[in-house]
Order: sequence, then C-alpha cells, then structure tokens
Amino acid sequence: MAADDEALPVFLKEIADDPRVTIRRSEPPLKDAKCVVYWMQRAQRGLDNPALDLAIRIGNELDLPVLAFFSAISNYPHANLRHYAFLNQGLKDIEDDLAVRNVEFIVRRPPNNSLEKLLAEAGAAMLIGDESPCREPERWRKVLAKRLDMPFWTVDADVVVPSALFPKHQYMLHIMRPKLLAEMPKYLVATPLVKAQRGWERPRGFESFNVTGDVTEGWKTLDRSVMPVDSFTGGTRAALRRLEYFVAHGLADYARQRNHPEIDGTSMLSPYLHFGHISPVTIALACEDAVREGMATGAARDAYFNELIGWRELSVNFVKYVPDYDSIECAPEWAQKTLLEHAGDRRDPEYTLEQLERAQTHDELWNAAQTQMLKTGWMHNYLRMYWAKKILEWAPNPALAWEWAVILNDKYELDGRDPNGYQGIAWALGGVHDRPWFDRQIFGTVRYMSGASTGKKFDSKRYIARVMATAPDLWQR
Repeated sequence: MAADDEALPVFLKEIADDPRVTIRRSEPPLKDAKCVVYWMQRAQRGLDNPALDLAIRIGNELDLPVLAFFSAISNYPHANLRHYAFLNQGLKDIEDDLAVRNVEFIVRRPPNNSLEKLLAEAGAAMLIGDESPCREPERWRKVLAKRLDMPFWTVDADVVVPSALFPKHQYMLHIMRPKLLAEMPKYLVATPLVKAQRGWERPRGFESFNVTGDVTEGWKTLDRSVMPVDSFTGGTRAALRRLEYFVAHGLADYARQRNHPEIDGTSMLSPYLHFGHISPVTIALACEDAVREGMATGAARDAYFNELIGWRELSVNFVKYVPDYDSIECAPEWAQKTLLEHAGDRRDPEYTLEQLERAQTHDELWNAAQTQMLKTGWMHNYLRMYWAKKILEWAPNPALAWEWAVILNDKYELDGRDPNGYQGIAWALGGVHDRPWFDRQIFGTVRYMSGASTGKKFDSKRYIARVMATAPDLWQR
C-alpha cells in the first residue's frame, strides 16, 4: 500500500509500494529517535521473516539499531497451556537467530507488557508489525494505529504471494490459482540474511523476560486443562528438522500418501506455520531444491504446493474478506438455505459437545481422529474433513455444529485459531469453496462423507489401532 506523505524519505516511499506492506499510520520517522522497533506476533522467527527484514532495512537506512519486541498476552483469545508451551519452546530459537542478525529480543509479560510503553522507553522512530487476517489481531492493529504518534507499518509475512494482490474473496481455488501461479516466481525467492549495522545497547534496568523460563508463570486465568504434548516441539530448529525429514522421506510420494492417515503422509508442518516458526517460502524453496536434486518429481512438488500455497492462501483470503469466517453466517447463500431446510431433520444418533469432546461416539474412526487431536495436538488433514462433517450430522442443528467444531479445533489443535482451520470447517460444514451436491438428510446439498467409504480409502483399521493403542484415559486427570 503506497504512502502519500511527501515528507517521507525516498527509500521509504519505494518500500511502501511493496504489496506485502500496509501503511497503518503514515508519517516520517520520529526525529532524535534511538531505534526501530519490530513488534513480533504472527511471524515468530528470526529467519526468512519479511517483517523483520523490513525493520532491519529501515534501521540501516536511518542508522539506527533494531529491537524486536514480543508481548506475551495472558488472555489471548482461546489460547491455553498447550498453545503457550509450544510458543514458549520457540522463544530461544528466536533470540538466537536475532542475535546472529544483531537484533535485540525483548519479551515482556503482564502487567508490564504494554507495547506503547516499550516504544516510549526504547525511543522508537517507527514501528513495524506483522499482518494477521483474524479479527482480534486486526482490531488491535486498528486501535493501535489511532493511538500512536509514530509511523506504523505492517507486513504480510506468512504467505508466499502477498494477500493484497487479491482485493476480494476468491470463491474457488481454481479461480485464484492462475494468479497465484503467475505471481509465485516473483515472490518464491530466497532472501539474503541482512544484519542490523548498529547494535542496540540495553539500558541498565531495561525489563525483559528470560526466554528459557515459563512465560505463563503466575497466570491465574490461563486455561491449564489442555496439557502440552510431546508429539511436537516448538521452534524454528524443530520446524527445520521436520521439513528436512519430509523433503527426504515424504515429498516424493506425497501425491499418493497424503490421504493415508495410517502413515501420516503429510509434512506435519501446520503447527509451525501457525506460530510463524517457519516461513512457507522456506518450505517451498526446500521442495524446489529437492526437485532440482532429483529427490522428488515436479508433480509431487506441485501436489504439495496445492496445499501449502493454494489452499492455505485461499484460507487467508477467506478470513481476510469474510467477517463471519467462524460461524454459519459465512456459508454461501445456497448452503445456508439447504442447511436451514434440513435443520429439523432427525439426528440419529445425536451427541452432546461433551460426548464429542471425549471421543465417546459409536464411530471408531471418528473417535480415533478426535483422540489423535486430544493426545497429539494435531489431526491428519484428510480426517479433518470427515471429523467436521460428522459433527454436522450429530449435533442438534447446523449452527451449533459449526460452533462446536470451532471450539474443539481451537482448543486442542496446535494449529487451531488459524485461517486454515476456519476454512476447513467452513468447507466441510457449509460448502465454502465447494459446490452443491445431491440432496440428502441433514446435509441437504452440502457434500457428504460416509464412514464406510472414507474408511475404505486407506487402512483405517491400522490408523485406529495405532492411535488408540497409545491413547491414555484422557479424562482421568
């Protein structure tokens, strides 16, 4: 988004034309300032981070050091101990990677985590932040922009192709895909590891949390009922190890194995993408390298890119432009109409939210999928569709089914509270980015998935046995 302020330095006017950049508050950097501040939220990493890169570039142009600030929020919407433990594990990697780039990392916790106070204490010339399409972070940015007395720019750091190049909701992936493919060569490029030319010397007594400690210590209102998992370790180092394993052992057969939950034939990188511990560009470039080195075919790469870039960036677009992305109101008119017409259809069986949460249904495959989420913080992509559709079939009505699916997804998934999850639920329950199918009970013309047909498409017995064999009694705490 271009800046109109004639007083802006020439280099800032050039940067402002980048479609990744949104000018939240447009004015020249403050004079006699001591640093440039990067407010890290969604892109929690020190590598391949366009927002951080921009802050460093501006700092070097202004001959100022760069300070990266992370505010730990004890009441982040729908976050619990599982999410914070994963986040906490990533903080040390951030600190180490920022140190290599000569950038200081400041972490603060309540009650002393005010961004505005930090900006004043540090003497900031300008604030750079991350973009996020979800409503609460976007509301925070809008409120902050009105209150600041300095320029505030945000950067779309967690997609390959900048979201601004799609100025409205894309109703189908096949409509969005051609422009994505056309723009990808411009943005799917490695960026140099630029360092801040000037280091920031922390004043005596300047507060910052030790990132090796428990960031949630003393938070009395935090939901601690959802325990951390040992199936995933947070942080950029763990993300890169998982990427390396996927490229070496999973990418070549991705097209064939991705719909096989019994062998986890996916990259399993979604938790790291959600927390910003790794960039989608980093992942995509590793896949490109694998093709060049003969480790995978172009077809295998393209099948994976369809998920990593196609569906993921369609999800960002959906959340960015559809205000009610997490409720039945986001469904297209045809889907809302058919679901309303069938809202009174008899549910047999009908389950409560508690029964669903505890994986207490008659359906062994569904119970295994729910248990995988409860136990590991992750569910196989293919089963997420089936999981959500069965909630529609078993909940008292479509609106409640949608609410319950969001509650369970956001509570237990490490990659919950994310555009991908909301889009997946909207596709499964409300035909978003899909088309009408044959009319049937409860679903109307929304696409149906049966347990019998779904279970025949992979070794469902093996999947159920594997998940349930190691599942503790999750409710005896």
